[in-house]
Amino acid sequence: MLDALTERLSGTFRRLGSSGRIGEKELDEALREVRIALLEADVNFKVVRDFIARVRERALGQEVLQSITPGQQVIGIVQQVLVETLGKEHAPLERARGGPTKIMVVGSKGSGKTTLAGRLALKFKSEGLRPLLVSTDFERVAASEQLQVLAESIDVPVYVEEREAPAAEVAKRALAHAAKINANAIIVDTVGAVALDDELADALAALADEVDPTELLIVVDAMTGQEAVTLAKEFHDVLEGSGIVVTKVDSDTRGGAVLSVREVTGLPVKFITTGERLEALEEFHPDRFASRVLGMGDVVTLVERAKQAIGERDAKDVARRMRTGQFDLEDFLGQMEQLKKMGPLSGILDMLPGAGAMKAQLGAIDMNEKFISQSEAIIRSMTIEERRHPDVINGSRRRRIARGSGTHPSDVNRLLNQFGEARKLMKAMAGGGKNAGGIRRMLGL
Repeated sequence: MLDALTERLSGTFRRLGSSGRIGEKELDEALREVRIALLEADVNFKVVRDFIARVRERALGQEVLQSITPGQQVIGIVQQVLVETLGKEHAPLERARGGPTKIMVVGSKGSGKTTLAGRLALKFKSEGLRPLLVSTDFERVAASEQLQVLAESIDVPVYVEEREAPAAEVAKRALAHAAKINANAIIVDTVGAVALDDELADALAALADEVDPTELLIVVDAMTGQEAVTLAKEFHDVLEGSGIVVTKVDSDTRGGAVLSVREVTGLPVKFITTGERLEALEEFHPDRFASRVLGMGDVVTLVERAKQAIGERDAKDVARRMRTGQFDLEDFLGQMEQLKKMGPLSGILDMLPGAGAMKAQLGAIDMNEKFISQSEAIIRSMTIEERRHPDVINGSRRRRIARGSGTHPSDVNRLLNQFGEARKLMKAMAGGGKNAGGIRRMLGL
């Protein structure tokens, strides 16, 4: 996530932090590099200008340059200002005090609104609520069908109408249906926009008046950068949004939308999405995100994900097996499946301090879904002895396992190599190091 920006800023801060004494000239040179890095990441130029000015003013005004560790203090100021730019504090999703919580999702075409609706429904269901998904998009082909598929996959009800009608009228009937089935969390999906013309603006305003949403969330696609941020401001000006959701943050994007949207729109970022799975909805914490962007990690979020995906009892059992050297191929498969629940491996590594170096070291480890499903077939073709003691697997055993799993001996070799790399990582995590120790303590291992 935002790898290029993080790498650029980390390099600048390493040079700055290693400086014994710095003057105003050195400060300006460092801030020039930060400015270039932010602009290259497609951050809004006004946001960049204000950001640099605030950092410079604080560094000079607090007599940081005359301190014993000026470089480190400037880095601290950059982090503080970045947190402020991102919104200072976590803004949780509002819940209705009386009656159902109603969420209206708006945004550009292709930004991931419909998928977000499904993610929100899953979140509400996991919290013990009774969600209802509602489709009001008659423009995009198969929009209602997509919402129905999502609803079925998470076993929640959905309201769709086959005959086209004004969105406000559909919403009125959907709310009546919600009352009948006793739904207490209603998520309304809407038509996407390329540009917010008067006709669409009027239709969405009428829909918002009918729904009277607890939250009106504006979706921003991280891949489209400043165009999405500009459109988000237009949505807010017309509809009075309550929060932003930035999607596809884990994609190969420069990331400027995430860093700009709070300052440009004035709205808090409520969530970001960082993967394909419906579970990949992450509450946005400005301080944690800033730490990630600056290459300082986000262990708190990592631990929260791990506890949710793995469970404390399972985590303790795995840690015990790693410490005693009992970690085998069955454990390996289980860990891959749990990592999959936590999201892309690259996103997990982003949460560890020094993620850039770790990504380079673990570049050979492939944790994609195809590899996981193939690994399951290979491991199940092994004997119990082979699963518990992989070192006994020789050439003839590899050929037999490959035949039994419908793969090639080279695939078996690949799995064993991946297992070896993963076991090294697990051993390091179980053994020590400041990051591993901190994670273990927070998990209670």
